[in-house]
Amino acid sequence: MKLDVIKLDAGKAGSIDLSDEIFGLEPRADILHRVVRWQRAKAQAGTHSVLTKSEVSYSTKKIYRQKGTGGARHGSRKAPIFRKGGVYKGPTPRSHAHDLPKKFRALGLKHALSSKAASGKLVVLDDAVMAEAKTQLLAKAAKELGWKKVLVIDGAEVNENFAKAARNIEGIDVLPSMGANVYDILKRDTLVLTKAGVEALEARLK
Repeated sequence: MKLDVIKLDAGKAGSIDLSDEIFGLEPRADILHRVVRWQRAKAQAGTHSVLTKSEVSYSTKKIYRQKGTGGARHGSRKAPIFRKGGVYKGPTPRSHAHDLPKKFRALGLKHALSSKAASGKLVVLDDAVMAEAKTQLLAKAAKELGWKKVLVIDGAEVNENFAKAARNIEGIDVLPSMGANVYDILKRDTLVLTKAGVEALEARLK
């Protein structure tokens, strides 16, 4: 697959050959769904917690005598049926993460990249380098290129000035190639890869 390479000023910088094994697959929704679900489950805090019968602050004294009241038999007011009593089998802190094979995760990333390429939402940038960390300059360039909700993936390291300039612009997110993931790619309208980013992703996924 051949794609044009552009510069930040919208000028042309030649073309690049993209691997069909990574960017030319037929995107499968089931694979993407499984990987995104794995990512979100892993990121879930799992800090939900409730007070059980043994944890609520209340007297353990028997509330009234066992017989002769005409009412049901009860012990303390910590029982779940009473107001302010403990919760029975409520949520406790736990991890929501589940396993997903490494090969399947890599396959999911390939399908996410292929999905952007197939829909024409993949842009290859010559490099994401700025001489100055000026948000105004990057915002102007993004507007001229028609970028509204984009993810920029660079090589092993992101240019510091570019990252600082993008930090204050809503809708532009920047990641190094090792941070590339299915959820972030699908979440944005446009995927922007630098030439260094393409090389790093192809080396990672081959």
